[in-house]
Amino acid sequence: MITIGILIYPQVEEMDFVAPFEVLSYVNKVLPGSTKVLLVSENSAPVTAFNGMTVIPHSTLKDCPSLGVLVVPGGKGRLTAMKNAAIQDFIQQQARTAQYVTSVCTGAFLLAEAGLLKGKKATTYHTAFAELEAYSVQVLKNKVVHDGQIITSAGVTSGLEHGFYMLKLLFGAELSAVVARRIEYEVDVNSL
Repeated sequence: MITIGILIYPQVEEMDFVAPFEVLSYVNKVLPGSTKVLLVSENSAPVTAFNGMTVIPHSTLKDCPSLGVLVVPGGKGRLTAMKNAAIQDFIQQQARTAQYVTSVCTGAFLLAEAGLLKGKKATTYHTAFAELEAYSVQVLKNKVVHDGQIITSAGVTSGLEHGFYMLKLLFGAELSAVVARRIEYEVDVNSL
C-alpha cells in the first residue's frame, strides 16, 4: 500500500486537492489496498478552502507518517502557506524520503519556496508562469511535467490528469485507464 499525503491549508483551491484525492483513492475500488490517501494540515482544526468547503484533515504535519507521494495543491492561500515555516519544513522533510513530491496548480510555489524546483522543469497555473520562472524554473505549458522526483501539473482541473499520471507511474497505464473509465473521465493515459 502506498501512503499518499495531500497537503491542505486555509484558502486552498478545492479542485486542486479533491481531484487528485478522488482519482488516487478510487483505485482502491479496482485494486483494493493500493493506496491510503491522507489530507494533511498544520493542525487538526477544520480547514476552510477558497470556495467555502470545510474539511477535517486526517493528519497533522507533526503526526503524518513518511509518505510515498506528497501532493501540494494551490489556491489563493498558497501566498501565506508558501511562507509558513512549518509547512516548508514538512515539505522538505517528506522530500527526503518520498518517492515523488508533486504539485497541482500554484502548489508549485510551495515546492519552489522549499528549494525543490530550482533548475527543474515544471508547470503551474497559466497566469503564474512568469512568477514561477523567477525561481530559476524552466516552465513548460504541459498539463503534467515530470522531472526526477518532482511532478507538477497545471491549473485547477489538471489535478485529474495529475492523479491519472500518478496511477500510471505507481500501478501501470492499464490500471490508470480502468480508473478513468470507471469515473467516466476521458483521458489517454499513454499520452500523459
